[in-house]
Amino acid sequence: MNASNTLSPALLAAKLNPISSGSSEVIRASIDALISSSQASKLIVFRAPTGFGKTTTMAQIRAKFQTNGIDTAWLNLDSGDNDPYRFLSCLATAINGMDDEVSEDKKSSAVTMGFALGDTTLNIISQLAAHDAPFAIFLDDFEQIREWAVLGLVREIIERLPRRGQVVIGTRGLPEIGLGKLRARGQLVEIDSTRLRFNLTEATEFFTENRQIAISSEHIHQLHHKTEGWIAALWLASGGLEPIETRTNFIQRFSGSNQAVAQYLAEDVLSKQTQAIRHFLIRTSILGELNPSLCAALVPGINAATTLSQLDAANLFVIPIEGEQKSYRYHRLFADFLREQLVRTAPHELPRLHSAASKWYQTQQQPTPAIEHALDGGDFEQALDLLSQHKEAYLAHGRMRLLARWLKAIPEKLLSNYPMLSMIHVWSRCFTTGPWEAMELLERSGCLNNNDPDIQAHVLALRPLLLAMMDRYDEAYTEGVKNLASLPTTQPFADSVLSNAMAYVFAVVGHHRDSQNILETARRNQQFDDGSFNKMYTESVEGVIDLIEGRFRQASARFRMAVSSATPAPKNYTNGNAWAGVLYASSVYEVNNLEQAEHLLNIYVPLAKDVVMPDHIIIGYIMLSRSAFVRGDIDHGFQLLSELEQLGHRRQIPRITTSAKLERARVLLLQNHAQAAKQELERANGNLLCERLQQMRLYSHDIEYPALADLRWEIHFGDSKKALSQLGVEISAANQAGRQRRVLKLRILETLALQKNGDRRAALSALTEVLNITCAEGYIRLILDEGALMGILVRQFQASNVITVPELKNPIFAEYLQRLVDAFGPPPINESVAAPSKTRHQLIEALTQKEVRVLLLLAEGYSNNAMAEKLFISDSTVRTHLRNINAKLNAQSRTQAVAIARHLGLIQ
Repeated sequence: MNASNTLSPALLAAKLNPISSGSSEVIRASIDALISSSQASKLIVFRAPTGFGKTTTMAQIRAKFQTNGIDTAWLNLDSGDNDPYRFLSCLATAINGMDDEVSEDKKSSAVTMGFALGDTTLNIISQLAAHDAPFAIFLDDFEQIREWAVLGLVREIIERLPRRGQVVIGTRGLPEIGLGKLRARGQLVEIDSTRLRFNLTEATEFFTENRQIAISSEHIHQLHHKTEGWIAALWLASGGLEPIETRTNFIQRFSGSNQAVAQYLAEDVLSKQTQAIRHFLIRTSILGELNPSLCAALVPGINAATTLSQLDAANLFVIPIEGEQKSYRYHRLFADFLREQLVRTAPHELPRLHSAASKWYQTQQQPTPAIEHALDGGDFEQALDLLSQHKEAYLAHGRMRLLARWLKAIPEKLLSNYPMLSMIHVWSRCFTTGPWEAMELLERSGCLNNNDPDIQAHVLALRPLLLAMMDRYDEAYTEGVKNLASLPTTQPFADSVLSNAMAYVFAVVGHHRDSQNILETARRNQQFDDGSFNKMYTESVEGVIDLIEGRFRQASARFRMAVSSATPAPKNYTNGNAWAGVLYASSVYEVNNLEQAEHLLNIYVPLAKDVVMPDHIIIGYIMLSRSAFVRGDIDHGFQLLSELEQLGHRRQIPRITTSAKLERARVLLLQNHAQAAKQELERANGNLLCERLQQMRLYSHDIEYPALADLRWEIHFGDSKKALSQLGVEISAANQAGRQRRVLKLRILETLALQKNGDRRAALSALTEVLNITCAEGYIRLILDEGALMGILVRQFQASNVITVPELKNPIFAEYLQRLVDAFGPPPINESVAAPSKTRHQLIEALTQKEVRVLLLLAEGYSNNAMAEKLFISDSTVRTHLRNINAKLNAQSRTQAVAIARHLGLIQ
C-alpha cells in the first residue's frame, strides 16, 4: 500500500477541474473586459465572501482564455493542501495537463518522497519558463491555504512567472503572498465583492433568461435590493419563487444576513425533499466525494446510484466530477449547511458515519482519508490502528506535517499506549516545529524510560540530534559519544541518524578524525536503511567539512550529490530537504549564480526556519539579503536582516541575532557609513558569545565572525597598520586549526589592508597568491562580497605593470580574472580622477531636493526600480533625475556621480 497516494482518482479529478458550466450562469462581460485589458499582470485575485460567484466567473475566464489560445491549469484547493508535498504534487499534475505535447521526462514530477519539495518547485518553475505559449494557472478556494511554507512556494512561483504567464486566485480573504509589491509594480488585478456582485441588469438576465422564471421587474428589483447582488442568495431565491401564488409572500419574508439567508433558503429547499432524500443528503455531507459505493456504506438500504442521479437531474447542489463516471460532490455552500444540519439534528450519527467512511477507504487501500475520517469521528483507536500499520510508509515518505497533525489530535494518554507512534510523533515535531517542542514531547512521552530496544534506539538518536539542533553542542557531544557505544541497534534508520548527527557534532567541536570515522560508520549503516535522508545527511556533513577546510569544489560536488539523493536519476541536482538544500544554495551563490541561488533559498530557507536550524537560517537569510542588495533592492535586504535578528531573539539563539548585526555592519560599511557600522559592531560584540564562536567550527561563522568584522572596519575606516598586525595573528590561528577557507578570507582582507596602508606592490603580490587559490577552487563571491575597494584592487591587478604576473598568460586564470572584473562592474571613477579634489570638480548647477534624495539612494545601492518605488515616482522620472545629476556634476556614470558628490561634500 502506498501511503503517499493520498487522493483517489475521483478526488484528484475534482481538484483539477472547475465546476461544470450550467445553464444558470450569467456572462460577466465587465470582468472579462477588465482582465482582457490587464494582460501584463502576473496575478489576478478574485476576493469575496462565499457565494459571490468567484469560481463560476473564474471558470468563464478560463474558458475565454482557452478560446483565445491561452493554455490553462486548474486546481481546487482544500485544507489538505497545507501539506507542501501534496500541494506541489497536485500543482505539478495540473500543470502537466496543459503540456500534452511535452515529453513525459520534461514534465514536473509529482512529489512522492518527503525530500522532493525543492526539486518539484524548481521543475514547475522551469517547466513554466519553457512553456512557449501564453498560459494561466487557476488556484481556487485559496483561503484554505494557511501554512506559510505553502504560501512561500506560491509566492516564489508567481515571482518567477515568465511574461506570458498569469496566476488567477479565488479566495475569501487576502492571501499572504506579497500582494503589496505586485500592486506597486502594477502587476496585480483585484476583483472584489463589489465587482462580483450582480447589478440589476445581470440579476434580470439571471432570473428571466438563465433560470427562465416569469417574474416582474418589481420583484427582481426587490430581491436585488435585499440581497445587494449577492449571487448565492439570488440563486437560492430562484428555487423559492414557485408556486406563483406564494411568490409575493416569499419575497417579503426574504431578509437577514448572508449566512442567515443561505441557511433559510437551503432549509426551504431541503424541506421540499422526501424524507429519504433529506436523510441521504445530511448523512453524506461529511464526504468530499460522492460515489455510489461510498455513499451506500454511510446510508445503507438506499439505492445510492439512483439517488445521486436523481439529485444531479434535479440540479440540487450536486456537481458531477469531470472524468469520473457517477461521481459527484456537493456545492460548498450547500455542504456547509448540510453539515450544520447534521450536527444540529443527529450529532449521535457523526461517529458512525465517519467510521463507515474510514472503513470504506481502508478497503480501497487509501489509508490517508481512512485515518482522516477516523480522527474526525473521534475513533482514536481506529486511527491508531491504521497509523500503526502504515507508520513506516509515512515516515519513509517524509510526511512529517501530516503525521504531526494526526498525532497531535490524538490524546497523549491514548498515544502513550503506542510507544513507537509516540517516537514517530517526536520525529514529526522535530522536523515541523523544531527541537524544543520535540524535546519536551520526548520527555513527556515516557519513552525515555521504555526498555524496548526498538524504542531506545530512537531515543539514542533523537537526544543528541535535538541537543545539537538546540545549539547545545557540548551536551550533544557528551551524550552522543556515550550513545555511539550502543551501535548497532535494531533500528538502522535511527543508527544512521545518530552517526550523521555525531559526525556533525564532532566537526563542530573540532574533532576532525572522529568526524571522518563516524561518517564511514554512517555509510555502512545505510546499506540497511532504504531511505535517502541519511545518505543526504552524510554527504552534507562531509561537504561542510570540505568547505571549512578550503576544498570548495569538492564540497560543492557533495552538496550536489546530497540534494539529488532522493531520486535515482536527477537532472538538475536540486532535489533535497532543507538541510542539503541551503548548503547547495550556498555553493550556487558562491559561484555568483544569484538567480538560481535565490530560487533555492526561497524554497529551503522557510523550511529551515520552521525546523529551527541556526546555521542554515543564518547563511540562508544572509545570502538572500546580499542578493537583494546586489540587485539594488536595499529595503528588502535590510528587511531580511531585521527578520533574522528578530528570529534570533524569538528563538533565544544569540548567535542568530549577532549574525544579523554583523551583516548589517558589513552593509553599512560598504555604504560608507563608518559610524553606523561601528555602532552595529559594538551591538554585536559579546565576550562570551565571541569566545564560543571562536572555539567552535560552526559553519555559519566560519568566515563571518566578530573579530573579522572588526578587522574589516579597521581596514576601511580605522588603523590599517593595526589591522595588518591583527590579521597575522588571525591567519596563524586559522592555519593551525585547519580552517583554510577562513585563512583565504583573512588573506583577502590582508590585501585590502596593504592597499589601504599605501603598499600597493605588496597588496598586488599578496593578491596574486590569493587569486591562484580562488581560481583553482572556483571562489567568486568570497572576493566580490568585499565590495568596491576590492574591485579597485582587482582591476589594478589586471592592468598592473608594476609586477610580472605569469598567471595572466594562463587562459584559465585570465578568464577567471575577467569574470571577477566583469562581476565588479565598471570602476566607480576613472583612474584620472581616482582621488578627485573639490577644486577639480565643481558643481555646475545646484541639485534640487529630489535630486539629492535620488543621489543618496544611489549611494546606498538602490536600483532604478527600487528608487521609483521608494519615492513614489515612475522609472522614467528616476532616469530623468539621474541624467540631470550627471550633467550637474559633470559625471559620466552613476558610480562616478556618487564619488564626485562625496568629494564635494554633497553626501556622506
